[in-house]
Amino acid sequence: MKKLVDFSRFSSIRIGPKVEVELIDTVDSAFESYFLVGGANNLLISPSPPPLATLSKAFDYIRIEGDTLLIGGATPTGKVVSFCKRHDIAGFEFLAKLPGTIGGAVKMNAGVKEYEIKDRLLWIRTHEGVIPASKLNLQYRRSDIDTIVYEAGFVCERGYNEELRQKLLQLRSNQPKEPSAGSCFKNPPNDYAGRLIEAVGLKGERVGDMAFSPIHANFLVNLGKGRFDEAIRLIEMAKSRVYERFGVVLQEEIIIV
Repeated sequence: MKKLVDFSRFSSIRIGPKVEVELIDTVDSAFESYFLVGGANNLLISPSPPPLATLSKAFDYIRIEGDTLLIGGATPTGKVVSFCKRHDIAGFEFLAKLPGTIGGAVKMNAGVKEYEIKDRLLWIRTHEGVIPASKLNLQYRRSDIDTIVYEAGFVCERGYNEELRQKLLQLRSNQPKEPSAGSCFKNPPNDYAGRLIEAVGLKGERVGDMAFSPIHANFLVNLGKGRFDEAIRLIEMAKSRVYERFGVVLQEEIIIV
């Protein structure tokens, strides 16, 4: 089954074409050739993307089984935080206001500061079966996962911490309000992408309706009717200038499709 998705409305950065997306409602290796779209919160979709698919509501669930928290790949991160608060489960407070779905969060090892998905992850379920977290090479904002995550199992421990959730929310209080895909670049070792972008004079830099935010330089924001090509120009400009001045190769955290 397919559904028509307008990515200029659906994606968090408000860029992209109106295309048909395959709706996955069962575990099947036939979907492995598709690019999987979750909440489209860290995606920059080109005018001519590859075949796209998304998990249906069949994979939007959370349940406790013994000492394991089972979460479907299509489950929104906000829903996970609410569930953990309601059931006094520790370790997921950092997902508050970190948009997306659990499948995408696992694949990119989402996190805030020292808190990351890998700290709680036990295993994932793919079309080939269960793969333990130790085999996924989970690192800073990346993993070796190259398949669809239908379900994930996490450590389930009591002790939800509202004070920690508020503390982590405060860290994101300086993020811009305009449509964006979150952090544009990964932080280089022992440095910050935002600092480097600002140092080469690109904080607030605008091309058409796309800009590096004057509030936080590592956020590529859409000021109205931003286009894919405008976003790409700014990304390439930042990579070029930062490398020329500092010899640092910026790596995109935003996923270009």
